[in-house]
Amino acid sequence: MILSITYLYWLVGIILLITSGMILTDSSHPKRLLSGGFWFIYAIIFLIGDILPPALVGALVIVMAVIAGFGGVLAAKAKTLSDETRKASAARLGNRLFVPALTIPVVTVIGTLLASHLIIGGTPLLDPKNVTLVAFGVGCVVAVVLACLITRDSPVQATKESRRLIEALGWAVVLPQMLGMLGLVFSDAGVGKAVAQIVTTTINMDTRLVAVIVYCVGMALFTVIMGNGFAAFPVMTGGVGVPILVGVHHANPAIMVAIGMFSGYCGTLLTPMAANFNIIPAALLELPDKNAVIKVQVPTALGILVANIVLLYAFM
Repeated sequence: MILSITYLYWLVGIILLITSGMILTDSSHPKRLLSGGFWFIYAIIFLIGDILPPALVGALVIVMAVIAGFGGVLAAKAKTLSDETRKASAARLGNRLFVPALTIPVVTVIGTLLASHLIIGGTPLLDPKNVTLVAFGVGCVVAVVLACLITRDSPVQATKESRRLIEALGWAVVLPQMLGMLGLVFSDAGVGKAVAQIVTTTINMDTRLVAVIVYCVGMALFTVIMGNGFAAFPVMTGGVGVPILVGVHHANPAIMVAIGMFSGYCGTLLTPMAANFNIIPAALLELPDKNAVIKVQVPTALGILVANIVLLYAFM
């Protein structure tokens, strides 16, 4: 039997379904029906989204957006142990607390590297098309088991903590998927060609330095807007990178796309749209300023962007 990414989707869907049920049955939750309904819809998409009509899935996503847009996705007051109890537990467990967290990347790397050798009866154990993601899912399951063994707690407590984290992150959990799909929509809609036409008619791209600046800065700006470098990449590379840098200035495509993506990541450091990088850490750390991570990253992002422009101009 192949461990495919479908099993990982089902696992995520089950966790979301349990979270939804816990919220819907929590009478103290400020908006349990809306919030529980939001996570229920998300769970259904993970569980059976591949067999539902695409139009229905799109309608469900719109419902989720409406719920989130009108403030329906709120977190209940977290029921946590007292500070004294948590400190005593941390002192007892010591550095063993890091074992589950470190297990995830270790298992992911081992699974990815050994996937070609994990063959039973001529059938690969891990889905060859999604080896890294499947290995990552296995690592998460192993980490949960180790966490329960180390802390001597139950899977029920793990589900409660899962609910707490999901509610702390809120609708931002959905954002990476939404932005990834937005990039595909933009690409299919021909946004890259439209960008190329606008840029070439308003900016003189005959100068190599100008073309490099437009490409790198454009990658960063589109990432700021779309929250995802992968979503911005087809727009800027199809609109400026290939026709201008490669077609006119004969740039090395490999160097261009590598530095172009790195420029997009500079935009990732600057935008709340990249919620999984910038908003989620602030929520997990319970920072009073949800944009604190972004503010700290601004000098780094701008410095790297300038360096990318210099590198691409010198070596493309």
